[in-house]
Amino acid sequence: MSPVEEVTAPERVVRLDVGERFPRVKTPRLGGGEITLPDDVAEGWAVVLLYRGHWCPYCRQQLGDFQRNLERFRSADVEVLALSADPEGEAEATVEEHALGFPVGYKLDPTHAHEALGAYVGGDDGFVQATGFVLRPGGRLVLAVYSSGAVGRLVAADVLGLIEYARAQE
Repeated sequence: MSPVEEVTAPERVVRLDVGERFPRVKTPRLGGGEITLPDDVAEGWAVVLLYRGHWCPYCRQQLGDFQRNLERFRSADVEVLALSADPEGEAEATVEEHALGFPVGYKLDPTHAHEALGAYVGGDDGFVQATGFVLRPGGRLVLAVYSSGAVGRLVAADVLGLIEYARAQE
């Protein structure tokens, strides 16, 4: 029988929970200005997508899904936003590739995303792992989806269904 090695549990990051107010996050916005959350979406429902970067095929697929469903989100008065740690040029390439019609922020600080939002950070470059949030008016959290890797992320149809259900419960 081999000896059991004692391992000290790593420090745990607190993830955001349903009902909490979304913490303040600010990034430059493609096209000019800034995205400041939750202030920019405080009046209505919103989906906030943190994506790994332009290089990530799963992220490009997810962003394309939300773009293809953007009219459905607009009809439901739901704002969609995406943020990444990408530099401006890579964020622009992502927007152009999918003709994204929703606000995209860049230069998201991975340390702040980890400490304030509970997002996982990966890779030698410290990119933010895929994380998704659904916010109700007032910036309160309805859903947080955290991924520690490439898969496990929000899907547009699921989010639309969740918001429809949540509104019916109000």
